[in-house]
Amino acid sequence: MDADVCVIVPTIREYECVRSYVANAEEHGFDTDRLEFVLVTEDHCPTEEMDAMLDDLGVAGEVFDGSRREAWLADHGVGDYSHLIPARSHAQTSFGLLYLWAHDHPYGVFIDDDTRPHDDADFFGTHLRNLTETRTVESVQSDENWVNVLYHSADEHGLYPRGYPYAAMDEAVETGERAVSDVIASQGLWTNVPDLDAVRILMDGDLQGQAETRLTADDFGPDFVAEPGHYLTVCSMNLGFKREVVPAFYQLPMDDNEWSVGRFDDIWSGVFLKRAADVLGKDVLTGDPLCRHDKAPRSTFDDLHNEVAGLELNEHLWKLVDDAGADADTYADAFAAMADALLDAKADYRNGEFLAHVGEHMHDWLDCLDELQHAERPIPADD
Repeated sequence: MDADVCVIVPTIREYECVRSYVANAEEHGFDTDRLEFVLVTEDHCPTEEMDAMLDDLGVAGEVFDGSRREAWLADHGVGDYSHLIPARSHAQTSFGLLYLWAHDHPYGVFIDDDTRPHDDADFFGTHLRNLTETRTVESVQSDENWVNVLYHSADEHGLYPRGYPYAAMDEAVETGERAVSDVIASQGLWTNVPDLDAVRILMDGDLQGQAETRLTADDFGPDFVAEPGHYLTVCSMNLGFKREVVPAFYQLPMDDNEWSVGRFDDIWSGVFLKRAADVLGKDVLTGDPLCRHDKAPRSTFDDLHNEVAGLELNEHLWKLVDDAGADADTYADAFAAMADALLDAKADYRNGEFLAHVGEHMHDWLDCLDELQHAERPIPADD
């Protein structure tokens, strides 16, 4: 069968992680012919070895360093939008979204290269079931309008994930149940090293960019959704999603900007996605499948340096878009309304000008998708 799942892997080191995910699919009977891998990397990385690995595994896929990305964009008639893909940034995953959009994959999966699937979990099958099945799940809300994705055991470990606003901490949580039938994103969580920001890593007593506190499967409860009007951190290290969300899921111009704002690509795109989902009556499901996060040691202070430029903005971003696009009936309309909200914001914050920069790029993202959708696509040469 034709590949219907585009697996996007940003990687500069541990590209061999793909072997673990392919092995997991084979072990659980998930047809690997459904998978097409897009490895997003840099010009200095071993692209030939990455190509050889995909061939050895017998899976469809392509490897894109910076030069190949530029060529692909030009070949598809959107070379003028290369600024949407920031240099040397995790947010280069946006290129994978453009590839998915151009190749009409109905589903996408983001995987970080420092993760591995749990052996007992059908990784791809679980994501696809989350995106297609109707079932009753736990629903969560709080008096701060934010849900801590680690709330099941928060009383024991006290952790809040990267991107959770500091002003929304110490929230009162309320849970219930409801049926979900239109899940547009499936966020899998992570054992071992939790996904924390640098300030919280320091508070946890670790100087190597990881955490003293480690998570196991026992720290997580049932799958859940955050109620409409309530936000949650969306981490792209283990995330399945439907093609329909791409107009509202740009990963933003992080790191490669004059304000040095970085590390909030998936966090802010998750805020925009959740707002669009609320407007359109969709859901973001969080829980299974779990992955193991084996974050490599690095200076916590380097991470702090990369995050501090955007910390204040992160406290306010969600409020700026919280009422945007209320009457929208498409993802693109909702996203455009949020872009306008950022352009119009009286952003009297440190590096507040970056918000207008983001808004401009959000509009460019929609224009790029429109042109890509209507472009005459290159026909591959015969082998």
